[in-house]
Amino acid sequence: MLGSPGIESRYQSPNNLAWESLMTRLKKSLFKSTTIAILFSTAIALAMPVMVVQANSNSGESDGQQSDLDSKPRHAGPGDDSNRVSPAQRIRRDKKKPENNRDAAWPLDGSGNHRRHPDTNAAGTQLRRYLASDYYDAYSEMAGQARPGPREISNTVFAQDKDRVNSFGATDFVWQWGQFLDHDIDLTGGVDPAQDEAAILVPVGDPYFDPDGDGDQAMAFNRSLYSIDDDGIRQQLNEITGWIDASNVYGSDDVRHAALRRLDGSGKLKTGVNNLLPDNDVGLANAGGDTSTLFLAGDVRANEQAALTAMHTLFMREHNRWAELLRAENPQASGDEIFEHARALVAAEMQHITYTEFLPVLLGPDALPPYRGYRQRTDARIMNVFSTAAYRLGHSMLSPVLLRLDENLRPIDSGHLQLRDAFFAPEEIRQFGIEPLLRGLSKQLCQEVDSYVIDEVRNFLFGEPGRGGFDLTSLNIQRGRDHGLPSYNEARRGLGLSPAATFEDISSDPGVSVRLAQAYDSVEDVDLWVGGIAEDKVGAGMLGEVFHAIVRKQFEVLRDGDRRWYTRSLKKRDLKRVTALSLADIIRLNTDIGDEIQDDVFRIKAKQIKSSPRGKNGRQADD
Repeated sequence: MLGSPGIESRYQSPNNLAWESLMTRLKKSLFKSTTIAILFSTAIALAMPVMVVQANSNSGESDGQQSDLDSKPRHAGPGDDSNRVSPAQRIRRDKKKPENNRDAAWPLDGSGNHRRHPDTNAAGTQLRRYLASDYYDAYSEMAGQARPGPREISNTVFAQDKDRVNSFGATDFVWQWGQFLDHDIDLTGGVDPAQDEAAILVPVGDPYFDPDGDGDQAMAFNRSLYSIDDDGIRQQLNEITGWIDASNVYGSDDVRHAALRRLDGSGKLKTGVNNLLPDNDVGLANAGGDTSTLFLAGDVRANEQAALTAMHTLFMREHNRWAELLRAENPQASGDEIFEHARALVAAEMQHITYTEFLPVLLGPDALPPYRGYRQRTDARIMNVFSTAAYRLGHSMLSPVLLRLDENLRPIDSGHLQLRDAFFAPEEIRQFGIEPLLRGLSKQLCQEVDSYVIDEVRNFLFGEPGRGGFDLTSLNIQRGRDHGLPSYNEARRGLGLSPAATFEDISSDPGVSVRLAQAYDSVEDVDLWVGGIAEDKVGAGMLGEVFHAIVRKQFEVLRDGDRRWYTRSLKKRDLKRVTALSLADIIRLNTDIGDEIQDDVFRIKAKQIKSSPRGKNGRQADD
């Protein structure tokens, strides 16, 4: 594949003025995303709108006229606008006519895919309002101001006191791939809390966050970066590319991208000690800080938890594996040509794995209609209800312990890793490598998608209460209100579904419906994420009706609206190579792992399940 005009010549040294200017800007930007987008959303909660959407100015795919795509960010409130504009928007994009040559390099920022609307899914552009916004004042004020507080709902509805493994045979790789994929397609950063604070109040006497009963505790929360559309409505921004293009491996801007490349003519990505990710020696922005003790990858959240870091390491190695193979086949090719060819293959692998392995487990084997080619009129942008609600379904799938297994599928000498100890823990990777965690992900059943969330993220996210700890469930509820998402019933109406008349209509499980009734005065008050994740399952998938609809729709339009979709853009030989590989194959090709993992790492057959070595906390497969 032909490369773009020489990144190697443009970035010979990080000492040039362009590099310094852009790096300084990015280091000052706020990449504060406290979501484990676990599988989806700015997490894994997936939902796919298959249904008819109400016609309104905030939604639609009818004619390809994406009216809000080109609206420019306007004044976002009091204070310095420099804290309110996406860092990605500060990077000047090349506005040349999009290439129609399949050998041309993909723009890093995701622009140019749609020839008529080249900013579609580009970094720093607005999320799509697939369903109409429902702000308190119709424009900007947080929704749900008459509803119970997020932490109160979290304690009443989501407390989990026992193991609840799924009945689908789905492994921890489902939520882990979901998170890795989420970090390829969406990121909403936050503004300065002092300028737009919306703290989450803690109930008096909360056993974790207010044990002394002072009644003055709160969790810090900053509203998302946004711009104002032509109707004066607050619209949140996607900081990264919205395409499945492996931007989490390569970055969504020139600065991060150049810092990741070797630039020695090999076409490879930089590596660190023991073929791990490179250290962040250049001080780029990272979730967790810009310190060199953290790894550097294409997405700022790569260090968020150890298993995610392992996935980033795996796909860095996969790029370099392709680069070596392509160099052997094309010794005269330039470093840029090798790099861009390998990059296209890795992006294709991510698309292929997502649609042939991951989604069939999550949504059911026949949830998506067959691919019938590129549809120019499809609005493929990332939907606000997807990234902020439905794709956060993975947060209920998390296991409290990350298994670490040796080649005999026994615990390593240092034992398994508590999830609460895995956050921003690069030393766990440096000391033990990625193989134990990858084996463990393939051998443990994940938790059910339901209204139960483990303490590790409901009470101990990123630390102990009072020492950086947070509640991911409260965050999800508050973020939905911040983004002006419709309530659960309003979302059902917008999707063409009948609204729930009672709490029992949401869940037939008496325990769930009773807890919902204890938390909310009316079924009309239920927040979208709360109701969506509590719903009874539909079809052959793991999700309820609303989340299934949203997730299905999002992945359908991401495929059909992508001009560079792998099955139509790759040459025949490359397509054959990519489609021959599964995620298990990629793991085996880039690690010391062999046949101890199953060929389908996303699923465990019933006969393979036995008691886990970590006891009551879960189950492990036995091959």
